[in-house]
Amino acid sequence: MKFTLAASILALSTAAAFAENPMVGGAAMYETKNIVENAVNSADHTTLVAAVQAAGLVETLSGSGPFTVFAPTNEAFAKLPAGTVETLIKPENKEQLTKILTCHVVGKAVMADALNKMIMDDGGKHPVPTLGGCTLQASYEDGMVHLTDENGNMATVTVADVVQSNGVIHVIDTVMLPAM
Repeated sequence: MKFTLAASILALSTAAAFAENPMVGGAAMYETKNIVENAVNSADHTTLVAAVQAAGLVETLSGSGPFTVFAPTNEAFAKLPAGTVETLIKPENKEQLTKILTCHVVGKAVMADALNKMIMDDGGKHPVPTLGGCTLQASYEDGMVHLTDENGNMATVTVADVVQSNGVIHVIDTVMLPAM
């Protein structure tokens, strides 16, 4: 009986170690593909992909990283005032768009468990400096990680730990904005 129990525990822990990435936007996310290669397949991230292309960040986010990307969904972009996205993707607004997008990117891979530990170690909130110069405040409540931008907008991580070849994506439900 002990051998069977031990074998069962080993099988479960092995399966957990090799668990597949969560699906995002109806598409499989592959650990062997980079952030951009996976994002283009997500039906929930077409606005983000268009914005990344307009900002000229495809090459950067396809690079070696590692990166953590807090990836807003199409619905997150739709929460912005009418016409905002259309205005931001115009060539003359590339600098502002780049600033907004890079406020969703951290220059290292941070898995949810590590972020949760940092939040707990810091007494319930942890500053998350981004490549765009913004500092997001991470908190944990009701089993969910939340991010608050410099304007007080709060996003919830809806899908965590989507492993990429050059980092990790955490899907969020609100666009984070730099201080205005």
